[in-house]
Amino acid sequence: MGDRRFPYRATAAAAVVAALVGVSACSSTKSGGSGSVSSTGQVTIGLVTKTNSNPYFVKLQESAQAEASKKGARLISLAGKFDGDNQGQVDAINNLVAQNVKGILITPSSSKGVLSAIANARSKGIVVIALDTATTPSSAVDATFATDNKAAGVTQGKYVHAALGTQSPNVLLLDGTPGSTVDDQRHSGFLEGFGLTAGAPQVKGTAVTNGDQTKAQTAMENLLQRDPGVNAVYTINEPAAAGAAQALTGASGSHHVVIGSIDGSCTGVRNVQKGEFAATVMQFPKKMAEMGVDAVVTYAKSNTKPHGFINTGSQLITDKPTPGVPSKDTAWGLQNCWG
Repeated sequence: MGDRRFPYRATAAAAVVAALVGVSACSSTKSGGSGSVSSTGQVTIGLVTKTNSNPYFVKLQESAQAEASKKGARLISLAGKFDGDNQGQVDAINNLVAQNVKGILITPSSSKGVLSAIANARSKGIVVIALDTATTPSSAVDATFATDNKAAGVTQGKYVHAALGTQSPNVLLLDGTPGSTVDDQRHSGFLEGFGLTAGAPQVKGTAVTNGDQTKAQTAMENLLQRDPGVNAVYTINEPAAAGAAQALTGASGSHHVVIGSIDGSCTGVRNVQKGEFAATVMQFPKKMAEMGVDAVVTYAKSNTKPHGFINTGSQLITDKPTPGVPSKDTAWGLQNCWG
């Protein structure tokens, strides 16, 4: 029943396909000689995501590949083995440098752990752009195309608080990966939007989920045993929200629990539509990927680099709007999911 209701687990096949794309590209790319342009004149672009098992990063990879094909560029896709695999990302960057790519697009698992590898790439004339997740400092890369994750967290917090109405809040926090910029920004944003401070008595428990559905379900089950009176749940992403919802299935009073999330996948929007969780804040990874690929192609043609932080936007999706928190319904969400 869990698999049918929460099809995130069905992304394994997509992950394998994404991985094979990267392997194929790596094995067919020659280093040296033609530099960042292949023998056919194509611009070579590297993409390093946190993992190929999260549907969000699968979508980002697919969008980057589609845009690269549209622009006549060649994309080499690599990823960490899991969310938080910093060394895997460092190895991927070094791999791409050895293949003389023109630009690297990266969603860093650690905002600081990849800095030396990025600096090495930039020293060789490779433009490096962060997608989705900023580095610390942000100047470590040439530019960042991403959601304002602090703002997305604030939106989730405002909505969950408003949706509780007159209930006294008993909140659980299902975080992502410790040390991740995205995790820190969304977590602090949620607390700010909800009107809570770190360590507030209304927060009944927190857990690390790495954004994984199975880990989130287990964490939620454990937290519910400690405090069955929960009525509000923050989640780092939609797989975590799906895990929380699964843990609540059949639990006493579960229909009164307000689950908020961030992602905006078509599957996540459908789960909001079905009432599995109350709302999600939609991101636009397709836009991030397209902008990243286009920026590298522009750099290859004109030597013009992008710079600074470019907010790719976010949008609250819910069928139960609350006053003071702007939102779109799931019908709009399904037309625009991960656009």
